Amino acid sequence: MTLSARASWTIGILATLMLAGIVHILVILTIPQNVTHTAYSDVAAFGPDRVFNLLPDVEPGSEALPALDPAMQHAVCRFQLADGPVQFTASIPVPFWSMGLFDSAGQAIYSLNNRTAGSETLSMLLLSPEQLSILRQNPPENLEDLIVIETDRTEGFALLRAFVPHEIYAPETETALLAASCRTLAS
Repeated sequence: MTLSARASWTIGILATLMLAGIVHILVILTIPQNVTHTAYSDVAAFGPDRVFNLLPDVEPGSEALPALDPAMQHAVCRFQLADGPVQFTASIPVPFWSMGLFDSAGQAIYSLNNRTAGSETLSMLLLSPEQLSILRQNPPENLEDLIVIETDRTEGFALLRAFVPHEIYAPETETALLAASCRTLAS
């Protein structure tokens, strides 16, 4: 092979590698725009909005949502703040429970557990800045009992998790999760 033929092959291989690299980078950068589902849309499959819907038990390879703990039972509630502030209430008699609020992209907005709440009872209000202004003018009677969370995210979901110390506690924990409330604040 002559020197000019080698140079042509080398230049061709380098050009191909550079083109492949550019295509790879473009594909990676466009993934967020091309994803057809989000955590928010996935959660819709488990039941109606503004209600805590029990998720199936965590089985390896078939988790309802990513990164769920198999030692916990989970319930999820989708919400839209355009419909009004959302009040979350629950009484979960287990050694540990936690609740995370997530926006429609699945990014955490807020999280708390029974230790930070100081009780086995959850009482939280999620609202937009505009709704908070209105609430200040006409506060509900139980406002001092509520954890008030303000967000500019208009839709998302709450994930309520309860630790099940032994399988004999699973029915009681499931009942408590199903009794949890995720509803529009009464005006």
